[in-house]
Amino acid sequence: MTWAKRAAYLAGMRESTATITRRQTLAGLGAASTIALLPACAAKPAPATASTVPSTSLKGLAPDAALERVAYAMLAHEPGRATGLGVDVGEYAGWRSTFGTGGAEGRAAYAATIKELVAEVQAYPKDGLTSDQLIGFEVVETAFTRALEGMALSYGDVAVGSWRNAPYVVIQNVGGYIDLPRHFGSGQPLNTADDIGPYMSRLAEVPALMDGELDRIRDARGQGVVPPDFLLDKAIRQMEAAVASAGESYAAPLTASKISGSEKAAQQAVRIAASGIVPALERQLAELKVQRAGARDKAGMWAQPGGEEYYAWALRASTTTKLTPDEIHRQGLDELRTLHARMDPILKEIGYTEGSVGARMRALSADPRYHFAEGDKGREEIFAFINERLGWIRSQMPRAFNQLVDPRMEVRRLPLVEEPGAPGAYGGAGSKDGSIPGRFWINLRTTDLHRKYDLADLTFHESIPGHVWEGEFSNRLPLIRSILAFNAFSEGWALYAEQLADELGAYDEFKVGRLGYLQSLAFRACRLVVDTGMHHKRWTREQGRQFFVEENGSKVEEVASEVDRYCSWPGQACGYKIGHSEIVKNRARAQAELGSKYDLKGFNTAVVLGGNAPLSVMANTVSRYIAGAKA
Repeated sequence: MTWAKRAAYLAGMRESTATITRRQTLAGLGAASTIALLPACAAKPAPATASTVPSTSLKGLAPDAALERVAYAMLAHEPGRATGLGVDVGEYAGWRSTFGTGGAEGRAAYAATIKELVAEVQAYPKDGLTSDQLIGFEVVETAFTRALEGMALSYGDVAVGSWRNAPYVVIQNVGGYIDLPRHFGSGQPLNTADDIGPYMSRLAEVPALMDGELDRIRDARGQGVVPPDFLLDKAIRQMEAAVASAGESYAAPLTASKISGSEKAAQQAVRIAASGIVPALERQLAELKVQRAGARDKAGMWAQPGGEEYYAWALRASTTTKLTPDEIHRQGLDELRTLHARMDPILKEIGYTEGSVGARMRALSADPRYHFAEGDKGREEIFAFINERLGWIRSQMPRAFNQLVDPRMEVRRLPLVEEPGAPGAYGGAGSKDGSIPGRFWINLRTTDLHRKYDLADLTFHESIPGHVWEGEFSNRLPLIRSILAFNAFSEGWALYAEQLADELGAYDEFKVGRLGYLQSLAFRACRLVVDTGMHHKRWTREQGRQFFVEENGSKVEEVASEVDRYCSWPGQACGYKIGHSEIVKNRARAQAELGSKYDLKGFNTAVVLGGNAPLSVMANTVSRYIAGAKA
């Protein structure tokens, strides 16, 4: 799963609100002692100015300039995202000191800007545009139109041009209590003394951002929208841990930076956490406990007010198709049967002959030969395994692509506070300017999450030639194309990356590894069934879990968090296999139409250079590749 767009909850860019937020927090500490502790550059954070809030008008602009204006008009509402991209520089340097306006006010302002931009993009003259420029305008219109549909719903978070749409603003894998420590730990630059001021300025805004979330989850409860009890149980435990570790979470990056002034700033961060952030977290925690008292164990959106409408929108946003829940459910069942037919002979060949494919894969999972050691020893084994597979796949890329990148990337363990509610791993490219590396985050709360026959496949999915690799190409596109990501393409490409690794020989000498790869694809087919099952067919949480375990032989520990994730991100899990199947279908089309002129490297390069786009736009990219190869 891609991580780079996770800052979508940070909305708004009004200097007055940001300034008030800082002032309120500092006042709560006692202004004199607080300012004395701040480094000089932090005492007067660079404010946003009129010049850093771009106009939405595209009239008279050249095509590339128009698309650039769209990008900055969008980022004005997501300055945290601008930092992740490395574009908060020059006249936009003030953005690095603020997260902007959160809560309902920020959401409304963002929606108004998007509405204006959609109208401008639709009215922009398209005659004479290049193919890439036409794609740019089409991508913007599609992403923003879908986001406006989501923002018109009365509850939930909308990730504009990204993947994490969530009906519950604060839950086990959504909310500032998770995202903000990660941002300060790995996204907020701390390279020189000049970076301390923006860090502290943003830190002072955290309590107001969290209170904005609090207002929204209270409002949702007033509408009758209460998350399932089992999600609230997880979120409450995690937020209690976040309260206990707040001082360390926000001060540690400063201490670790060892730049001039960081020690004094770290002391101040502890004070801000104690007097502002912890009370804000405790207010959220109290609200979650109120919700828990009235919560039910209904897993699906069908049980929420307006839930069917919400789920229909979430599926459109996630898959970039008009497929219905019933159509997606049937496709999942069909693809699962096909994949199990490929797994069956391999299982028989290695001695697993009795029972269903799922039962035999459960038996394989219990085989100690494929387990990593427990505890820290096993965690070391996992990192060594990943690094060895990364070395191999890097060496194979010239066989699969005509154009190569050399991603700067890190393999990192997920933060401990996040691990209980997180998936097995996620990854993505770094910042557009290269200052922040791509990252492959691995969940190591227990080494039993991973097996030696499935970890290679996970590595290829999250890093190379999956999310990190594809993201490096997207970062070379115009800014707006780097910002706007589509779940079906992102995750479809990452599954296609798994397929490429197999085709390049990753499992030629390790057939059990090929079972892990095929089970991974089957797992994504199960997602189509389970997601639609819970949200549309009224399955229970336990039905969803058992489908994975019984039908696909998935690990109980793995699917527990997986199924809960589908409850908090409805529809998101459907993007993976839908996207992969469309890429494979278009590859088959290219092979059929080109015959001997078809070239795997040419196809792969065309698709990845076409960039992250709706599946219909990806198909157009393949059509252009076919036409060019015929010429």
